[in-house]
Amino acid sequence: MPTQQFNSIGFYRVACLKWKSMLMFCLMICFGCKETETTDKPKKPNIVFILADDFGVHDLSILGSKYYETPNIDKIGEEGTIFTQGYANSRVCSPSRASILLGQFTARHGITDWIGAAAGKDWRKNNHNDKMLPADYLHNLPDKDTTLAEAFKANGYRTFFAGKWHLGEKGSWPEDHGFEVNKGGWEVGSPKGGFFSPWENPNLENTEDGENLSMRLAKETSKFIGENKDSTFFAYLSFYAVHAPIQTTQAKWRKYRDKADEMGIKNQGYEMERVLPIRIVQDNPIYAGLVEQMDDAVGLVLDTLKDLGLDKNTIVVFTSDNGGVASGDAFSTTNLPLRGGKGYQWEGGVREPYFIKVPGLQNGASIDYPVTGADFYPTLLDLADIPLKTEQHIDGVSLKPLFEGKSLESRPLFWHYPHYGNQGGSPSSMVREGQWKLIHYYEDGHQELYNLEVDPGETIDVFSENVQVAERMGDLLQSYLEKVEAKIPSKDINFDEALSKSSHREKVEIVMPRLEAERLEYLSENFEPNDTWWGSKVTID
Repeated sequence: MPTQQFNSIGFYRVACLKWKSMLMFCLMICFGCKETETTDKPKKPNIVFILADDFGVHDLSILGSKYYETPNIDKIGEEGTIFTQGYANSRVCSPSRASILLGQFTARHGITDWIGAAAGKDWRKNNHNDKMLPADYLHNLPDKDTTLAEAFKANGYRTFFAGKWHLGEKGSWPEDHGFEVNKGGWEVGSPKGGFFSPWENPNLENTEDGENLSMRLAKETSKFIGENKDSTFFAYLSFYAVHAPIQTTQAKWRKYRDKADEMGIKNQGYEMERVLPIRIVQDNPIYAGLVEQMDDAVGLVLDTLKDLGLDKNTIVVFTSDNGGVASGDAFSTTNLPLRGGKGYQWEGGVREPYFIKVPGLQNGASIDYPVTGADFYPTLLDLADIPLKTEQHIDGVSLKPLFEGKSLESRPLFWHYPHYGNQGGSPSSMVREGQWKLIHYYEDGHQELYNLEVDPGETIDVFSENVQVAERMGDLLQSYLEKVEAKIPSKDINFDEALSKSSHREKVEIVMPRLEAERLEYLSENFEPNDTWWGSKVTID
């Protein structure tokens, strides 16, 4: 009996041990499954947003340039999606940049000119003689708004900014609007001190004489990416290139000078637009070298993503803030066959490269749906599976359905620029809906209507043949401007018509011949800007 009792108790103990072991095993499997499920949950995508300055839609080889060489930027389009009708929200920089970060058209957020431009009666202090006094505008990115960077930061993203800001004075710099790191962003909109170190920038120290600014910004971006490779990040690389002053190295100048020669140097490089001469050929070797420097910098960032194995989970955007500079500033490029350029009301002033590379979605595709910089805000949130902020990005729409092969409803797009562009543009507002684009001019109230489907170069004003369409478009534009309480320019009672005509003759008879001579000088075998080539060639004492 004792033996039998012993065996029974032993059996019970063994059974209990086995049961406990099985229970432990099951619990381990359950916890293991839960842990695996958590571990395997896809990480939200990283975002690298690349913004060029004053870069036109035809300044890329993938979009038609036979002169400029941009293999790295082209790769973003080739591996991602090209929006063939991509628009900046303004013909100048600050308004467009604000629209990207706020998801709103310029008339709504109130930054309608580049920050620092004169307005009202101050316009005449710079010896301007025009029919209108430009409207006032907001001079800082509004604190009340939630920027795209703040939206990503609130959702656990590390945020980084490098390069041109131009959205307000100290107190309204990148670090005041959601960016944890700021390398080079401040109130100045041009590369003060030039594109080669030493430059003047309180937020980007000089470390190496002759260092290229675009490459330095790319290095800072790559460093941030490397330091945050195990987290999720939103990196905003905002180049100062290709804004004036245009500068490059002697080697790159030589490369493109010889290329222009091989292609055949044209006898004429300019013709008169309404107000200023405008460039009609891409053959500026200095500008071409500046473009390639930026492309080299983009290549560094793309290589960093690939080397760190992050390219498969990183959305990459490339775009610009306004059209290429064909008039005024440095008269750098041409946007033909589109009319105009930076500062102008025509397509050349607002059409942009618009590339979005989303791993696994629509790679190598092109989409014709008209889009603007305001659409980036909701689109990137949507692609990152972050709830949209519809009260903020009021004018932007998410383009995610287009990446999924779906469609979006047609909508009107609005532009408002109650100012004069330094490049020859007039105070005007525009609306595009479908194939139609209407321009309303404030100087005399007249309107132009273009059918972009058959005339993308805006060579034929079809207003008189389509009065009903024009009236409907005009009412649509007026209704929007009234709704957002847009500011309008006022008449200048001191405008001098005779002085205006004299100034125009000077531009035709003096300025245009000077520009032609300068163009040929840049293409001369013996061209040399100075001994150091703008500081790119470092001399050793």
